[in-house]
Amino acid sequence: MSRADTLPAAANADAGTARVELGELGTSLGFMMRIAQLRLFERFFERFGGLDLKPGEFSLLWVIHLNPGIRQGGLAHALRIKPAHMTKLIRKLEEQGIVTRHIPDDDRRSVELTLTEPGKRFVEERQADFFGADDYHGNALTRAERLQLAELLQKYCGPDWWHE
Repeated sequence: MSRADTLPAAANADAGTARVELGELGTSLGFMMRIAQLRLFERFFERFGGLDLKPGEFSLLWVIHLNPGIRQGGLAHALRIKPAHMTKLIRKLEEQGIVTRHIPDDDRRSVELTLTEPGKRFVEERQADFFGADDYHGNALTRAERLQLAELLQKYCGPDWWHE
């Protein structure tokens, strides 16, 4: 039985060190990506729990930082966030004074997003925490392994996944 075929049982008094048989589920991409996502969220909140910020919110801020004036619809599409949820996220960040919204004259139905000065400082001050050598999502992987995993996931998603 390989390591991929079993996972530790949920922590409780009766489980101890018992293992749960998973069979092929232990090599299922969907299942393993979901478990990896849960692990990432656990580490994120261990490290950044004191901030009023969720993992996806920093992703939003980072993309706005790299693309000042990005249209809200384009950002929602690129990050696969439903428009209604995107509106709530942007409203929250705007209320916090981190993001500004602007309606362009050439398309009154669109909203352009830009970081405020405090928003820029927030992202710049936390960039190393999120992407640095001791990033919270590295776990037991070496830098080369993290890069390889990212490349494999990009390949899996397709060359233009953010434009689909």
